[in-house]
Amino acid sequence: MNQDFYPSRQDDSAAILDRVDPVVYAGGCGPLSAEDVAFFDKNGFLFLPAFFDARETKIYQDEMQQIRQSLDGADRDDVIVEPGSREMRSVFEIHRNGDKLKSLSQDRRIVDRIRQLLASDVYIHQSRVNYKPGFKGKEFNWHSDFETWHVEDGVPRMRMISCSVALTENNEFNGPLMVSPGSQRHYISCVGATPENHFRQSLAAQELGVPDPDSLRWLVDRYGLIQAKGPAGSVLLFDCNVMHGSNGNISPFPRSNVFFVYNSVENLPVAPFSGLPPRPPFLGSRDFTPVAA
Repeated sequence: MNQDFYPSRQDDSAAILDRVDPVVYAGGCGPLSAEDVAFFDKNGFLFLPAFFDARETKIYQDEMQQIRQSLDGADRDDVIVEPGSREMRSVFEIHRNGDKLKSLSQDRRIVDRIRQLLASDVYIHQSRVNYKPGFKGKEFNWHSDFETWHVEDGVPRMRMISCSVALTENNEFNGPLMVSPGSQRHYISCVGATPENHFRQSLAAQELGVPDPDSLRWLVDRYGLIQAKGPAGSVLLFDCNVMHGSNGNISPFPRSNVFFVYNSVENLPVAPFSGLPPRPPFLGSRDFTPVAA
């Protein structure tokens, strides 16, 4: 039996637990400055505006739209639609659906930074593009990604980083990602038992694995909130346990971001801590081949 350092969805009341893992792992080297590393360690994220130039970004935008058009109306588990409107919400395993986005997932400018912070080789645990169309894009509820990856995928420890690449401008009007800087140092143990095949509901509208209002207020009162706003081509690196979410988009401006989740090869998933079978591979990969940047 694997020790559960971060129990969740096991009790009738929520709890705020201290993190027992580092945010930045010792011994890594790479392109980030000491100031950047210290900022990530303190805040749980690093925002790199206009990281990719307009030419590169256009290549990724074009492939994103091609994938969207090719999968429009597809009845597939890895294509998630908004409840009600049937608008496309997310497409998973995006690094396997397009050559350009696969190259983006292996880009040394991203991967070397992740390796530096985690001090190890990494593989892609999950990838997706989140579409948030103008007028109809729905919110993403507050959550720590790690809570789900731990409970439902069996990832044992906090040695994971997500990379979000903005493929459209993210501004204050179109539902940008909100982050509570510093919240990665606390783990919210959530309430509610996990039903089998929970992903079929949670990917469209997450209700389990979200913090209770009192715990969320405690985090925000302590650490505040920021919005990750910037032009297309901007990059956000964020810790697996930092609390984040985003509002719906009732503006005319679409918001689309592609996400790559990198997990340390020294942090391989075990049996899910829910006691249920693992989620499908498009949500929690069991291919642990290191990224070849």
